This record gives sequence, structure tokens and C-alpha cells, in this order.
Amino acid sequence: MAAALTVEQEQATKEFIEAVNKCRAGRRASPVSWSTAVKFLTARKFEVSRALALYEQHEATRRREGLATLHPTQEPLLSELRTGKFTVLPSRDGTGAAIAIFTAHLHLPQCTTHQTTLQGGYPAKLKKVLIVTAPLWFKAPFKILRLFVREKLRDRVFTVSIPQLTLHIPRDSLPQRLGGTLEIQHEAWLLHCLKSMTNRSGGELCEVTPRVGSPLSPTSKSPNHSPTNETTNNVVSSSNSTSPISEKHKIKNGSVTIGDIEITNGDCWLASDEAPSPVQPPSSASSGFSDDDSLHGDLGLQAVTMEQLVEAIHSRGRAGLVAEYAEIKQRPPDGSFNNAKLRQNQPKNRYTDVLCYDHSRVCLSQVDNDPSSDYINANFVDGYKQKNAFISTQGPLPKTCGDFWRMVWEQQTLVVVMTTRVIERGRTKCAQYWGPEPGDEVSAGGFTVTTLEVDTNPDYTISMLLLTNNKTEETREVCHMLYTAWPDYGVPQSARALLQFLSLVRQQQTKLLASRGDTWAGHPRGPPIVVHCSAGIGRTGTFCTLDICISRLEDTGTVDIRGTVEKIRAQRAYSIQMPDQYVFCHRALAEYALSRGMLEIHHLAMLPPTIEEDSD
Repeated sequence: MAAALTVEQEQATKEFIEAVNKCRAGRRASPVSWSTAVKFLTARKFEVSRALALYEQHEATRRREGLATLHPTQEPLLSELRTGKFTVLPSRDGTGAAIAIFTAHLHLPQCTTHQTTLQGGYPAKLKKVLIVTAPLWFKAPFKILRLFVREKLRDRVFTVSIPQLTLHIPRDSLPQRLGGTLEIQHEAWLLHCLKSMTNRSGGELCEVTPRVGSPLSPTSKSPNHSPTNETTNNVVSSSNSTSPISEKHKIKNGSVTIGDIEITNGDCWLASDEAPSPVQPPSSASSGFSDDDSLHGDLGLQAVTMEQLVEAIHSRGRAGLVAEYAEIKQRPPDGSFNNAKLRQNQPKNRYTDVLCYDHSRVCLSQVDNDPSSDYINANFVDGYKQKNAFISTQGPLPKTCGDFWRMVWEQQTLVVVMTTRVIERGRTKCAQYWGPEPGDEVSAGGFTVTTLEVDTNPDYTISMLLLTNNKTEETREVCHMLYTAWPDYGVPQSARALLQFLSLVRQQQTKLLASRGDTWAGHPRGPPIVVHCSAGIGRTGTFCTLDICISRLEDTGTVDIRGTVEKIRAQRAYSIQMPDQYVFCHRALAEYALSRGMLEIHHLAMLPPTIEEDSD
């Protein structure tokens, strides 16, 4: 149902219609409808003067480009539509936005006039641009050109690889050629568009004239297809490696109509018989415009102040926290592990009982068209108000070191956090996938890892690494941060040391992100931080929980440890492996709050001895 307009919005709509229809009456044109007026006003926040200016610009563009009457069932527009260069998918992204795809290599300028292209697939006011698999010859001038465009536009442009598309769009919403699972039904979408427009009353902005019996006639039989009809954002992407263009733009307004698309001066709207649903923020994982859609950004019913948390711990004791953790652990997994269980992928899992979910797994680019080459035992995990802030993964095996560095490269990771030693209690917990001494070089897959410098401390070791892509000869600096004071199947002796380490991780992420300059256009907190221990669930989950809870505490003054752990476990199965790790999260947060003046010293005395012990 369309959202009801306020009294002020209704008045603005009346003013807009009166002004526009005066002009249209002079040209003996049909009056503008109420729904069309609302679309223009919605695009300009119901400011009548701005909406009128937008309408005038639209009219000028429509007359200049000859878009008064469209013939989608006749040439040349028929062929243009059927190329498939522009289509709208029957799926949504993570924010509920519709997805449109423009495939650049299907556009042949020598065979198509720009007027026909405008009629078939519209350029729109860009909310986001995804340039997929851009070649090297494009990247260099692109970086320079970014410096000369407005900051508002520059922050909306992304160059991504196919594996990185999952940072922006769920795999089940992407077509198969872009690493997803969706089957494109372009012809079905075209048929729906034609039916929609020929059955719609009111053609005050553009007339659509189908020809009965044509290939796209509304009388033709259409496959069962459920196209998009209302949205807030639109994605256009390309998988072409030579001339890729892909766009994500805000859908705001409409006027010139073809199929399900209406255009006015670059603002695009997926047509609907009703007004659009309220605008939802885009995914913070990739856009950087909003971070309110993170799974850890909601306040929830379990959120409490630190004083309330300490009082609850005091009343329930350690046994109460252990029982709470047992309730969480008893829940069955929230997803499937089909890819991890495939015969060809099983040797890539360090532990047979620690697998990665299908729905949140990190997909690598395929090598030599081998479908199994996209697998690595790793999952995206949301941070505080940040989608896919972390990649939780196992300690690399000797045979998966190349995959590990390929993941770091493709996800543009700046910081790798390691919370296990290579060998613990006489057992190998992780492969030595980097050189421990300055000047060391390690080759893995198509990458060379050179250790530039090493800073050793009692509780952690920080190494600056140079990661070289041997195929492209590109290089990037990556900070490797190894926390050495964390025992296997246990918790650190000092929460204070771990809290200091966590702060250093954020400092290194900020520092390296700043060095990237305009080459990073994603979330302000930067690319995913790779976190691993041995299995990638115990110490890794504890680290992520603390980072999320501390960020939330700083932002709102509240925490929700249980809710955070539950949501992390929904993305990386079995995260927080032991009850002591769950208890430690509470103790560490209390110490952090005390250090920040959010608690008094007497609050720590309220904690049971089994939680307070070793806190120094």
C-alpha cells in the first residue's frame, strides 16, 4: 500500500499540478496525474520549486531526444530491448532494493543510435556505480579522473571484482555469470513491462504504442515471472572484462516511460501502480552512505547499560552466564554447509566439524573455470553498523595459503588479526603463511608475501607485509597482527592487554585506510578485517564480539552481549566456542567501561571472583 501523504505534502502536490497543467494546457497536452506529480515531488523532498525545475528539465530532455512516443514492439527499439544489455532482475539486494543490470559489451555504438539506447536502457542519476572486473588500462586513468569529480559523486563509485559483489548484493540476488545463483529471465521481464504499460491509464508524459501480434505483444504468453515494481535503489553491473560499466543508482522519480522504467532528467523509478515504499538505507558494507542497517546496529530488547549489566552478573553469578551460554549453544545451526561438504572442498577444511555456512561464505574468484576453486572456509560477519566488517576464517592449511592470500587481495583487506600461535601444546594450529622475520619472502598461489618490518611485544607481534600479485605485479601493504597471549581453548590472562591490542587493530585499520586515499570508496571503517585463530570460531568469535560491543558502548552507552553472540553465530557457525570465552566478554567489557569512566571501581567488586580473577 502507498504511504499516506501529510497535509503539507498534499498541498505541495496540488501546487505542483496547478503550475504544470497551466503550461501543458497551452500546448494542448493532457493534464499531469496526481501519481506523476507525487513522483516528481518525492524526488525533491516535496519542495515545489525544485520539483518544477526537475519537470522542466525532463521536458527539455524528452523533446531534445525525441522520447515523446515509444514503440517497444517495432524496430529499432525492439532489437535494442532484446539485446539484454539492460534488464531488471526478479530479486532484491540486502536492503530490499531492486537490481538492474547493464552489460556494457553488448552495447555497440556503431549499430545503435543514442536515442534508441535512451529508450531501451536509461542512464540514471547515479546513487552508486559498480565497475566490475575493470581491466588494468582502465584503473589507472580512473584513479586520476576521480580527483576531478565532485566528492559526492566520487564517494559513489566503486571498482570491484566479481567476488567482491557479494559485499554489495547477496549471492542469491546475483545472476550466475556474476557469481550468484539467480537465473535471468529477460524476455519475461520485457513482457511484464509491456503488459504493465499498455494496461495503465494516463499517458501524459509518454505514450507507449505496442503492436498486437509482435514479439513483445501483451497477448503473448509470458513465463511465470515476478518482476520488481517498487524500490529505493537500483544496481546496474557488468561482467565484461574489457569494457565493464556497472551502476547502482537511487530510484526517485519518473516520467518518460518504457517497460517498467520511468525516467525524468536522469532520475529513475521502477514503475508501480502505487507510490514507492519508504526509502531504506543502502548497505553500509559497500556504500558508506548509511550504517544503520547493520545486524548489530539495532537497539534490541536485550540492550542494557553497563551498570545494569554488572548488576545482572552480580545477581546471577558465573553459573548464570554459563547457563545463558548453554542456551545459545543449544540452538541448531542457522544455515546449510553444502559447499563445505563437497568432496573436492573437504580437504580445505582444517577440522571436519567446523564448516562454513553457505549463505555468508566468502566466495573467491574461480580459477581455470573450476567451480570448487571459489571455496575457502571463511564467512563474512557484520560489525557494529557495518555489513561484512569481518571475515572469520580458520588458520590456513599449507594447501590453502594461496586461497587465503587470494581472499585478502580480492576483499582488499588491510589488516589480518591472528589469535593463535602456529604451534600450541605441540600441535600445529596454523600454517606459517607469512615470513616471521624482516626480509622473509613466502610464495603462495599467485602471490608473494614479503615481510617489511616486525614489532615484537610481550603480548603481540605486528608485522608489515607487502603483498604482491604476481600476475598483475600490483602490490599492497597488509598489517599482520598476531596476539600471542591467548591460550587455546581458553581466555587471555589479562583483559587489559587484549583491549589494548583491539585498539591497535583499529588504529592500524584507520592508518592503512587513510593511505588508500580515493582508491577506497566503501564503508568509512574500511574493508573487512580478516580474523582467524585455528578453527576460526572460539578466539575469533570472542574478538569480534568485543569489537562490536565496545563500538556500540561508545556510540549508545549500551551493550547486548548475548544478542551480539547470537547474530555472529548466525553468520559464522559455533562462534564463541567455550563458556569461559562468553564469561570473558563480560569481564573485558566491564574493564573497558571502567577505563573509560563509564563504571565506578566498586562495580568491579560486584562481579563474582571467577569473573574478576586475573583481570590485571
